[in-house]
Parts: sequence; C-alpha cells; structure tokens
Amino acid sequence: MFLAEALRFSGQALRANPVRSLLTGLGMVIGTASVILVVTISLTSRDYILEQVQGIGSNIIFAYFVTAGPTTAAAEADYIKMADVDAISRQLAPDIIAATGVMSGSDQILVAGRPRDIKVIGTDEAYQPVRNIVISSGRFLDRGDVSLRAKVALLTDDLAMRMFGGRAGSLNQQVRLFGLRFTVIGTFHERVETFGQSEIERDTILVPITVLHYFAPVERIDPLYVQVRSPQEVDRIAARVQGILAQRHRPGAAYRVDTLTAILNAAKNISLILSLVLVLVSAITLVISGIGIMNIMLVTVTERTREIGVRLAVGASRQEILVQFLTEAMLVSLSGGSLGILVGVAIPLSVGLFAEIRIPISPVAIAVAFGVSCLVGLVFGLLPANRAARLSPTEALRYE
Repeated sequence: MFLAEALRFSGQALRANPVRSLLTGLGMVIGTASVILVVTISLTSRDYILEQVQGIGSNIIFAYFVTAGPTTAAAEADYIKMADVDAISRQLAPDIIAATGVMSGSDQILVAGRPRDIKVIGTDEAYQPVRNIVISSGRFLDRGDVSLRAKVALLTDDLAMRMFGGRAGSLNQQVRLFGLRFTVIGTFHERVETFGQSEIERDTILVPITVLHYFAPVERIDPLYVQVRSPQEVDRIAARVQGILAQRHRPGAAYRVDTLTAILNAAKNISLILSLVLVLVSAITLVISGIGIMNIMLVTVTERTREIGVRLAVGASRQEILVQFLTEAMLVSLSGGSLGILVGVAIPLSVGLFAEIRIPISPVAIAVAFGVSCLVGLVFGLLPANRAARLSPTEALRYE
C-alpha cells in the first residue's frame, strides 16, 4: 500500500505539470536513444569492416619473394615456384584447406573494337575457394583444365560486359591471348571489392597456370596463398610456410609471409575505440539529463513545501516523503528511458526495412540503457527527495 500510494501521488504530481514533466523526460529519451544508436552504429561498422577484410579470404596466409640478400642479385631460382606450392600442399595437408599460386602476365586484346592491355592471371582450381571468387556465369577452372593445359579462360564481369555485351553472352566465346584462342568458360568477380589492390584488376582474365607458364619469361608465383583450417592456427602455419620456403631456396633469399590477423585486430581495436568515444558522448548526454531531473525536482520540492508540511503534520514519516519524491524522479527517468529505448530500436529497424540491410541491435545495449535510466533517476533524484524529507513541519507550514 505504501509503494502504491507513492506511485499514485507521484503520477498526480507529474500530471499536474505535464509540459514540465514532458520536457524533463525528453532529455532521458534523447540520452537513452543515443546509447542504443551508438552501440548499434559501432556494431554495424565493426561487422562491416570485418566482413570486408574476411571477404578477401578466410584464414588466409600469403607469401611472396622479397630479396635475394643485400649483396646478391636475385636469380630465377629464388622466386617461389609451382613446386613450392605443391610442397606446401603436401607437408601441411592436415592443417590447411588448400594452397594455390598466382602467376601474372599481360597481353593486348580488342575490347569494344579498341586494343587494350589486359592482365592475365594463371592459377588453379584452388584459387576460387581460397580467394572467395564468385562465379557469375559458367564455371571455374577444374583439375582437368590445369593438368591437361586446356586453353580456357574466365573474364571479369566488367570485361565480359564490354567485350560481349553480358556475362551469359560471353560463354563459349573465343578470346585471343598470346597468339592462341581461348574459350571463355565463365565470368567472375571478387566477393569483396578490393578496388585493384589485389592481383585482380578491372580488366583481368584467368587461365590455367600450366598454360600461362609457357608464356611467362620467368616462373614466378606472386603471391602464394594458403587457406588454414582453423583461425587459431594461422600464425603457426605462417611460420611453417616461412620455414618451408627457406628450406627450399638458397640461404639469403628472403620471403615475406603475411596474414590478415593483424588487419583484423586493427579493425577490432578501431571499432572498440570508436565505440568507447561514442558511449562517452552518450553518457554525457545522460548525465546532463540527470542534472535536469535533479534541478526540476528541487524546484518541485520548493513549490510543494506547504504540501510537505501538511503531510508531515498529519503523520507522514520522513521516509514516506523521501520515497514519494524519489518515486517521482524515477518515474520521469524510466518513462523517458523506456521511450528512448523504443526510439533507439525503431530507427535502426526502419532504416533496415527501407535500405534492405541488416543492422544488428544489441540486447545488451537495451539492458544497459534501461539500467542507466534507473540509475540516473535514483542518483539524481536522491538529493531533492532527501531535501524534502528533511524539511521541518513548522517551517514548511509557514512557507509562502
């Protein structure tokens, strides 16, 4: 009964000044909604960055030749060879999904009636899963194409569009490379756009590495890709790859072996720092809202001094007065916080519906926002409530 009466009296007091109550709670609406939106933005940005990095390839190690030494000129034997790819595939078979290599060349072909320099990449059937290549039409290279040195090719989607008017229309067409005719068996694109920062460019043609080998002046795999089975094993396998390359080549030849782990960790750290900064800004908003509640409640105590004196005179205890005013502050804070949670959840959902993108909403953020709303009402409502409870009945009754 005591708590029910406090809630009833608090509701009546808030309804007596609806505009003031609304404006006081508006700060909590904005602050609570900001907390949810900030966490949502940080989660979305983190997921996007990680998706872009991971889209390049899952659990990927890549290696390439750096130098033959400070006083030694590079020799053909120093470069990574197809035999090195085979050796890594055999020796690390239990720990890796696949290993593949890339040889690069170029040729000039007619594109839309004009001669253009085209990048030609030689690789094998493992390249597609390792590099997350998406086949738009047709098929990818298979083991038979590589072993039989088939004169087949895949075009990037953009190149197929400009040469043959479409992806499907390019299938079974003939492309002349290095004086030979290659049959187009498919078109492709990268799952995540790298904007020319990988070996795949806008105008690129894939052919079997065993065919390109005959037209390359030097056999050079650059880069070598290894896809590891477990993310936890990436660093260990990278060290193994480094050791195998060092064993198979002369002393002094240096090979760079990199992973995406450092990039992923950097992206996570950036996202964490961004989240902390944005949460700090939202926390400041909530503190300002709490100060607003405290200020209004102090004004309310002053305005209702005679009412407090009458209640104390007819037998109300100081604890009951304390609870009543604390309840009023909590009602303002929780009402604003609840409305802020609805706003903070509704905005990402509406954006997701119209933009057709998935925006994650963290249940933890909602729980934290609600808990902070309670805490703000309790902390910033305690001082006005305590001041009301400490009023002297005689002084309060004489107050004009």
